[in-house]
Amino acid sequence: MKITDRFPSVPSMLRNNMYAELAKRNLKRQSVRTILAAIGIIIGVIAISSMGILGNSLKLSVTDSFADVGDRLVVSPAPGEDHITERQVDQMRKVANIESIIPVSSSGEIIEYKKSGATIQSFVSVYSIGKDDLEKLAELEQGRYFKAGSTDCVVGASIARNLELTPGQKIEIDGNKLRVVGILKEKGLGFDINTDSGAFTSEEMYNKLYPDAEEGYDTVIVIVKDIDNIDAVADEIEERINKKEELVTVFAMNAITDSLDDVFRSISMFLIGIGSISLLVAGVSILNVMLMSTMERTKEIGIMKAVGASRKDILKMFLLEALFLGLIASTAGAILTISGSYLVMALVVKNTSYLFTLSSMFYVMEGFFFGIATSLVGGMYPAWKASRMKPLDALRYE
Repeated sequence: MKITDRFPSVPSMLRNNMYAELAKRNLKRQSVRTILAAIGIIIGVIAISSMGILGNSLKLSVTDSFADVGDRLVVSPAPGEDHITERQVDQMRKVANIESIIPVSSSGEIIEYKKSGATIQSFVSVYSIGKDDLEKLAELEQGRYFKAGSTDCVVGASIARNLELTPGQKIEIDGNKLRVVGILKEKGLGFDINTDSGAFTSEEMYNKLYPDAEEGYDTVIVIVKDIDNIDAVADEIEERINKKEELVTVFAMNAITDSLDDVFRSISMFLIGIGSISLLVAGVSILNVMLMSTMERTKEIGIMKAVGASRKDILKMFLLEALFLGLIASTAGAILTISGSYLVMALVVKNTSYLFTLSSMFYVMEGFFFGIATSLVGGMYPAWKASRMKPLDALRYE
């Protein structure tokens, strides 16, 4: 019987390679040590891939929450300035590549809501903003948007939840009653306006609430047509308004996502570095397995050399052992990583979409190839040592 007939599961290209067959036989012969070395690689691959996926999913989750504001500029009065004037807003309108300019006035206030004879109070930010402009910044959960010139208002999700408000109920601000006609969807932390804990009303109603307020705006939100032009738009706004002195400051919201990318990239690299320690341990384990295999097969190596095997042949056989071990263990590690990450995201995060992104799959492949490389590096010295044996010394070895 030919040696190749004993291993029909090996691909045809390798069945014709005697040294590949010998490498496979040697891994099977010391199955316990092989399994222990493979477990080390599997753990290392899982550690590296999982840490990378964890950091990447965290980054994607946070950056997704800012994705809808990445095309915005927030223009505020410079230090020492009280408001943004109408003239300055007109100067902004002359800048190219701007989709919308949304002037906003705001003030902090205590609102009151009477329920079952009791008065409930809560501190909120009261905003004056156009109805059409509010539609561009926030979505409705219930009800409708207020009408221009009315005493209606729209409140954020946090206020509605804390005061148990529903559309149609009335709140009181500084002695003025406003009817809640709509409740906004929860949005989370905002760097332009805080929609969750804000009360939004028309300019007319705002002027009635604050008749002594100075003319001008506290903030101007600029929505850019193309996010690639956001820096150019910011520079042009500053150039037009801050010619002689600094009157406004311009903050690009995409700077937040850029900073987050840098932070989470560092976190991912740190987590991967921790996971790499597992593969380092696996490499030492492989080195030990291969060295033990070399010592146990000293006489066999001597016989192979005596019948004509070259140093290159011996080196190839031992490196093939390391390669097979790395391939099998790394494949198992990658499969377990994907399966485990899917279960964790499905049960804990309730969102598995981040797992199947290109960036997450990159970390799986990184762990896979890192595992193979670790196995080959761990097998190099034993392979080199075996190839350097002299036939006569090997045959005399006991």
